[in-house]
Amino acid sequence: MNPLIKIRRDLHQIPELGFQEFKTQAYLLTYLESLPQERMTIKKWETGLFVKVHGINPQKTIGYRTDIDGLPISEQTELPFTSTHDLRMHACGHDFHMSIALGVLTYFARNQINDDLLFVFQPAEEGPGGAEPMLKSEEMQEWKPDMILALHIAPEYPVGTIALKEGLLFANTSELFIDLKGKGGHAAYPHQTNDMVVAACTLVNQLQTIISRNVDPLDSAVITIGKITGGTVQNIIAEKARLEGTIRTLSPESMKKVKHRIESLVKGIETGYECEAVIDYGSMYHQVYNNESITSEFIDYIQKETDVCVIKCKEAMTGEDFGYMLEEIPGLMFWLGVESPFGLHHAKLNPNEAAIDVAVKVIASYISFKGNQL
Repeated sequence: MNPLIKIRRDLHQIPELGFQEFKTQAYLLTYLESLPQERMTIKKWETGLFVKVHGINPQKTIGYRTDIDGLPISEQTELPFTSTHDLRMHACGHDFHMSIALGVLTYFARNQINDDLLFVFQPAEEGPGGAEPMLKSEEMQEWKPDMILALHIAPEYPVGTIALKEGLLFANTSELFIDLKGKGGHAAYPHQTNDMVVAACTLVNQLQTIISRNVDPLDSAVITIGKITGGTVQNIIAEKARLEGTIRTLSPESMKKVKHRIESLVKGIETGYECEAVIDYGSMYHQVYNNESITSEFIDYIQKETDVCVIKCKEAMTGEDFGYMLEEIPGLMFWLGVESPFGLHHAKLNPNEAAIDVAVKVIASYISFKGNQL
């Protein structure tokens, strides 16, 4: 079996949530210790890792980032290497991401180039967000790369394909939690209560008017309320209700405007339903914005020097905290085709493992080109 496929299957069985990736970190360290050590320096950070591969005559540092956490999903693939952790699954392909990163790192541990390389194994991409604190860490400040690359699997594209674009690739995203507290009571006496189920339902409808009436029709934004909880039993009017959702916009300015309107509407609910409301935006991710010149050079190189098909895609409303790194360090992220019939965050996601070697060859080839430039 291809050793990288074995690694992927091993990691697939031990998915862990953000900042709980203890088994994952230990697995990565065990593998890294099997590689030649003379040009490698490893530093732990929380449940993540920084791995520096020293070059022969470094003029710059090239970074490569992978995320390492899983999702709170019960796997339904029935694969022989299914998750062994209840209600945990690598349903976003981070097992692929790690395997690819290890493949590239292995190549450069054995094939030295001029420039230094920094491999970043980042925890908590799915939440609460590991990129921003990792970026601010002493380790990153000491070894901060001059450019940085990353990828994300894409079930909708065939193996042998990558997709990307200059500029905005992924949206600005924010979690949204709204807690309402009114006055509960007997179902037979609604006039003596302040019903938070009714208040919550009204608020959900009002939130959708932000998209239809407050966002420029030529811009794009999304407010999704994915979960509502409220009340205790069927014959008691609910004293409390909670809305949980997400906000996604194509610009930081639109995110500010959407949040301002949410806050205005929630104040209206407080007044109209005589209740108290608390808003929590949870994890917020900055947009993924690909550096134009690096991305253009990358596309040109891949088209000329490899047999991989490059597609120029549109921006997506997906979120990725790699955006924080790209805000400070020029670089890019691209989609890697893995042709799965089930999409990201699906309990039956099963990417084609042939994509692992495709990605390793593309990334190693491009980094070799960049890392040996005078």
